[in-house]
Amino acid sequence: MSKYSIQINGKTHEVDVMEDMPLLWVLRDVLGMKGTKFGCGMAQCGACTVHLDDVAIRSCSVPVSAVGKGKVTTIEGLSENGDHPLQQAWEKHVVPQCGYCQTGQIMNAAALLKRNPKPSEEQIEQAMQGNLCRCGTYNRIKQAIITAAGGSNVILNKADQ
Repeated sequence: MSKYSIQINGKTHEVDVMEDMPLLWVLRDVLGMKGTKFGCGMAQCGACTVHLDDVAIRSCSVPVSAVGKGKVTTIEGLSENGDHPLQQAWEKHVVPQCGYCQTGQIMNAAALLKRNPKPSEEQIEQAMQGNLCRCGTYNRIKQAIITAAGGSNVILNKADQ
């Protein structure tokens, strides 16, 4: 076991864990932050996406020892009140169905908007490609990102809703 001092959502947390423990399990099991979800455990689905120094990462494949002095942001740290523009757009466009993947989707979208505040639809599709949604709400996800970026509200086809 090793001791790590990790900055998460603006607060420093001391943990005593194995150096190869994935950040996901430190967040969920050690610190009790349940917003970040386990999906596949192989960095393929995106459900476990968090930010490390404002870059979207898959927390299931990043060992706690690799965090170093980086700053981790989870869905809990995106907005204390759930009023981040992406969270509001998610509600407006009724994006989630089962909701399981949504924290990873929002965190990936937030990293996209941080580096590109006005992405094109193609850039959104490219950036979000690695986040899977079993319910298939991809069109609503894209529309919510456009809305959060201050874009126009495209009327979606009934089949897309």
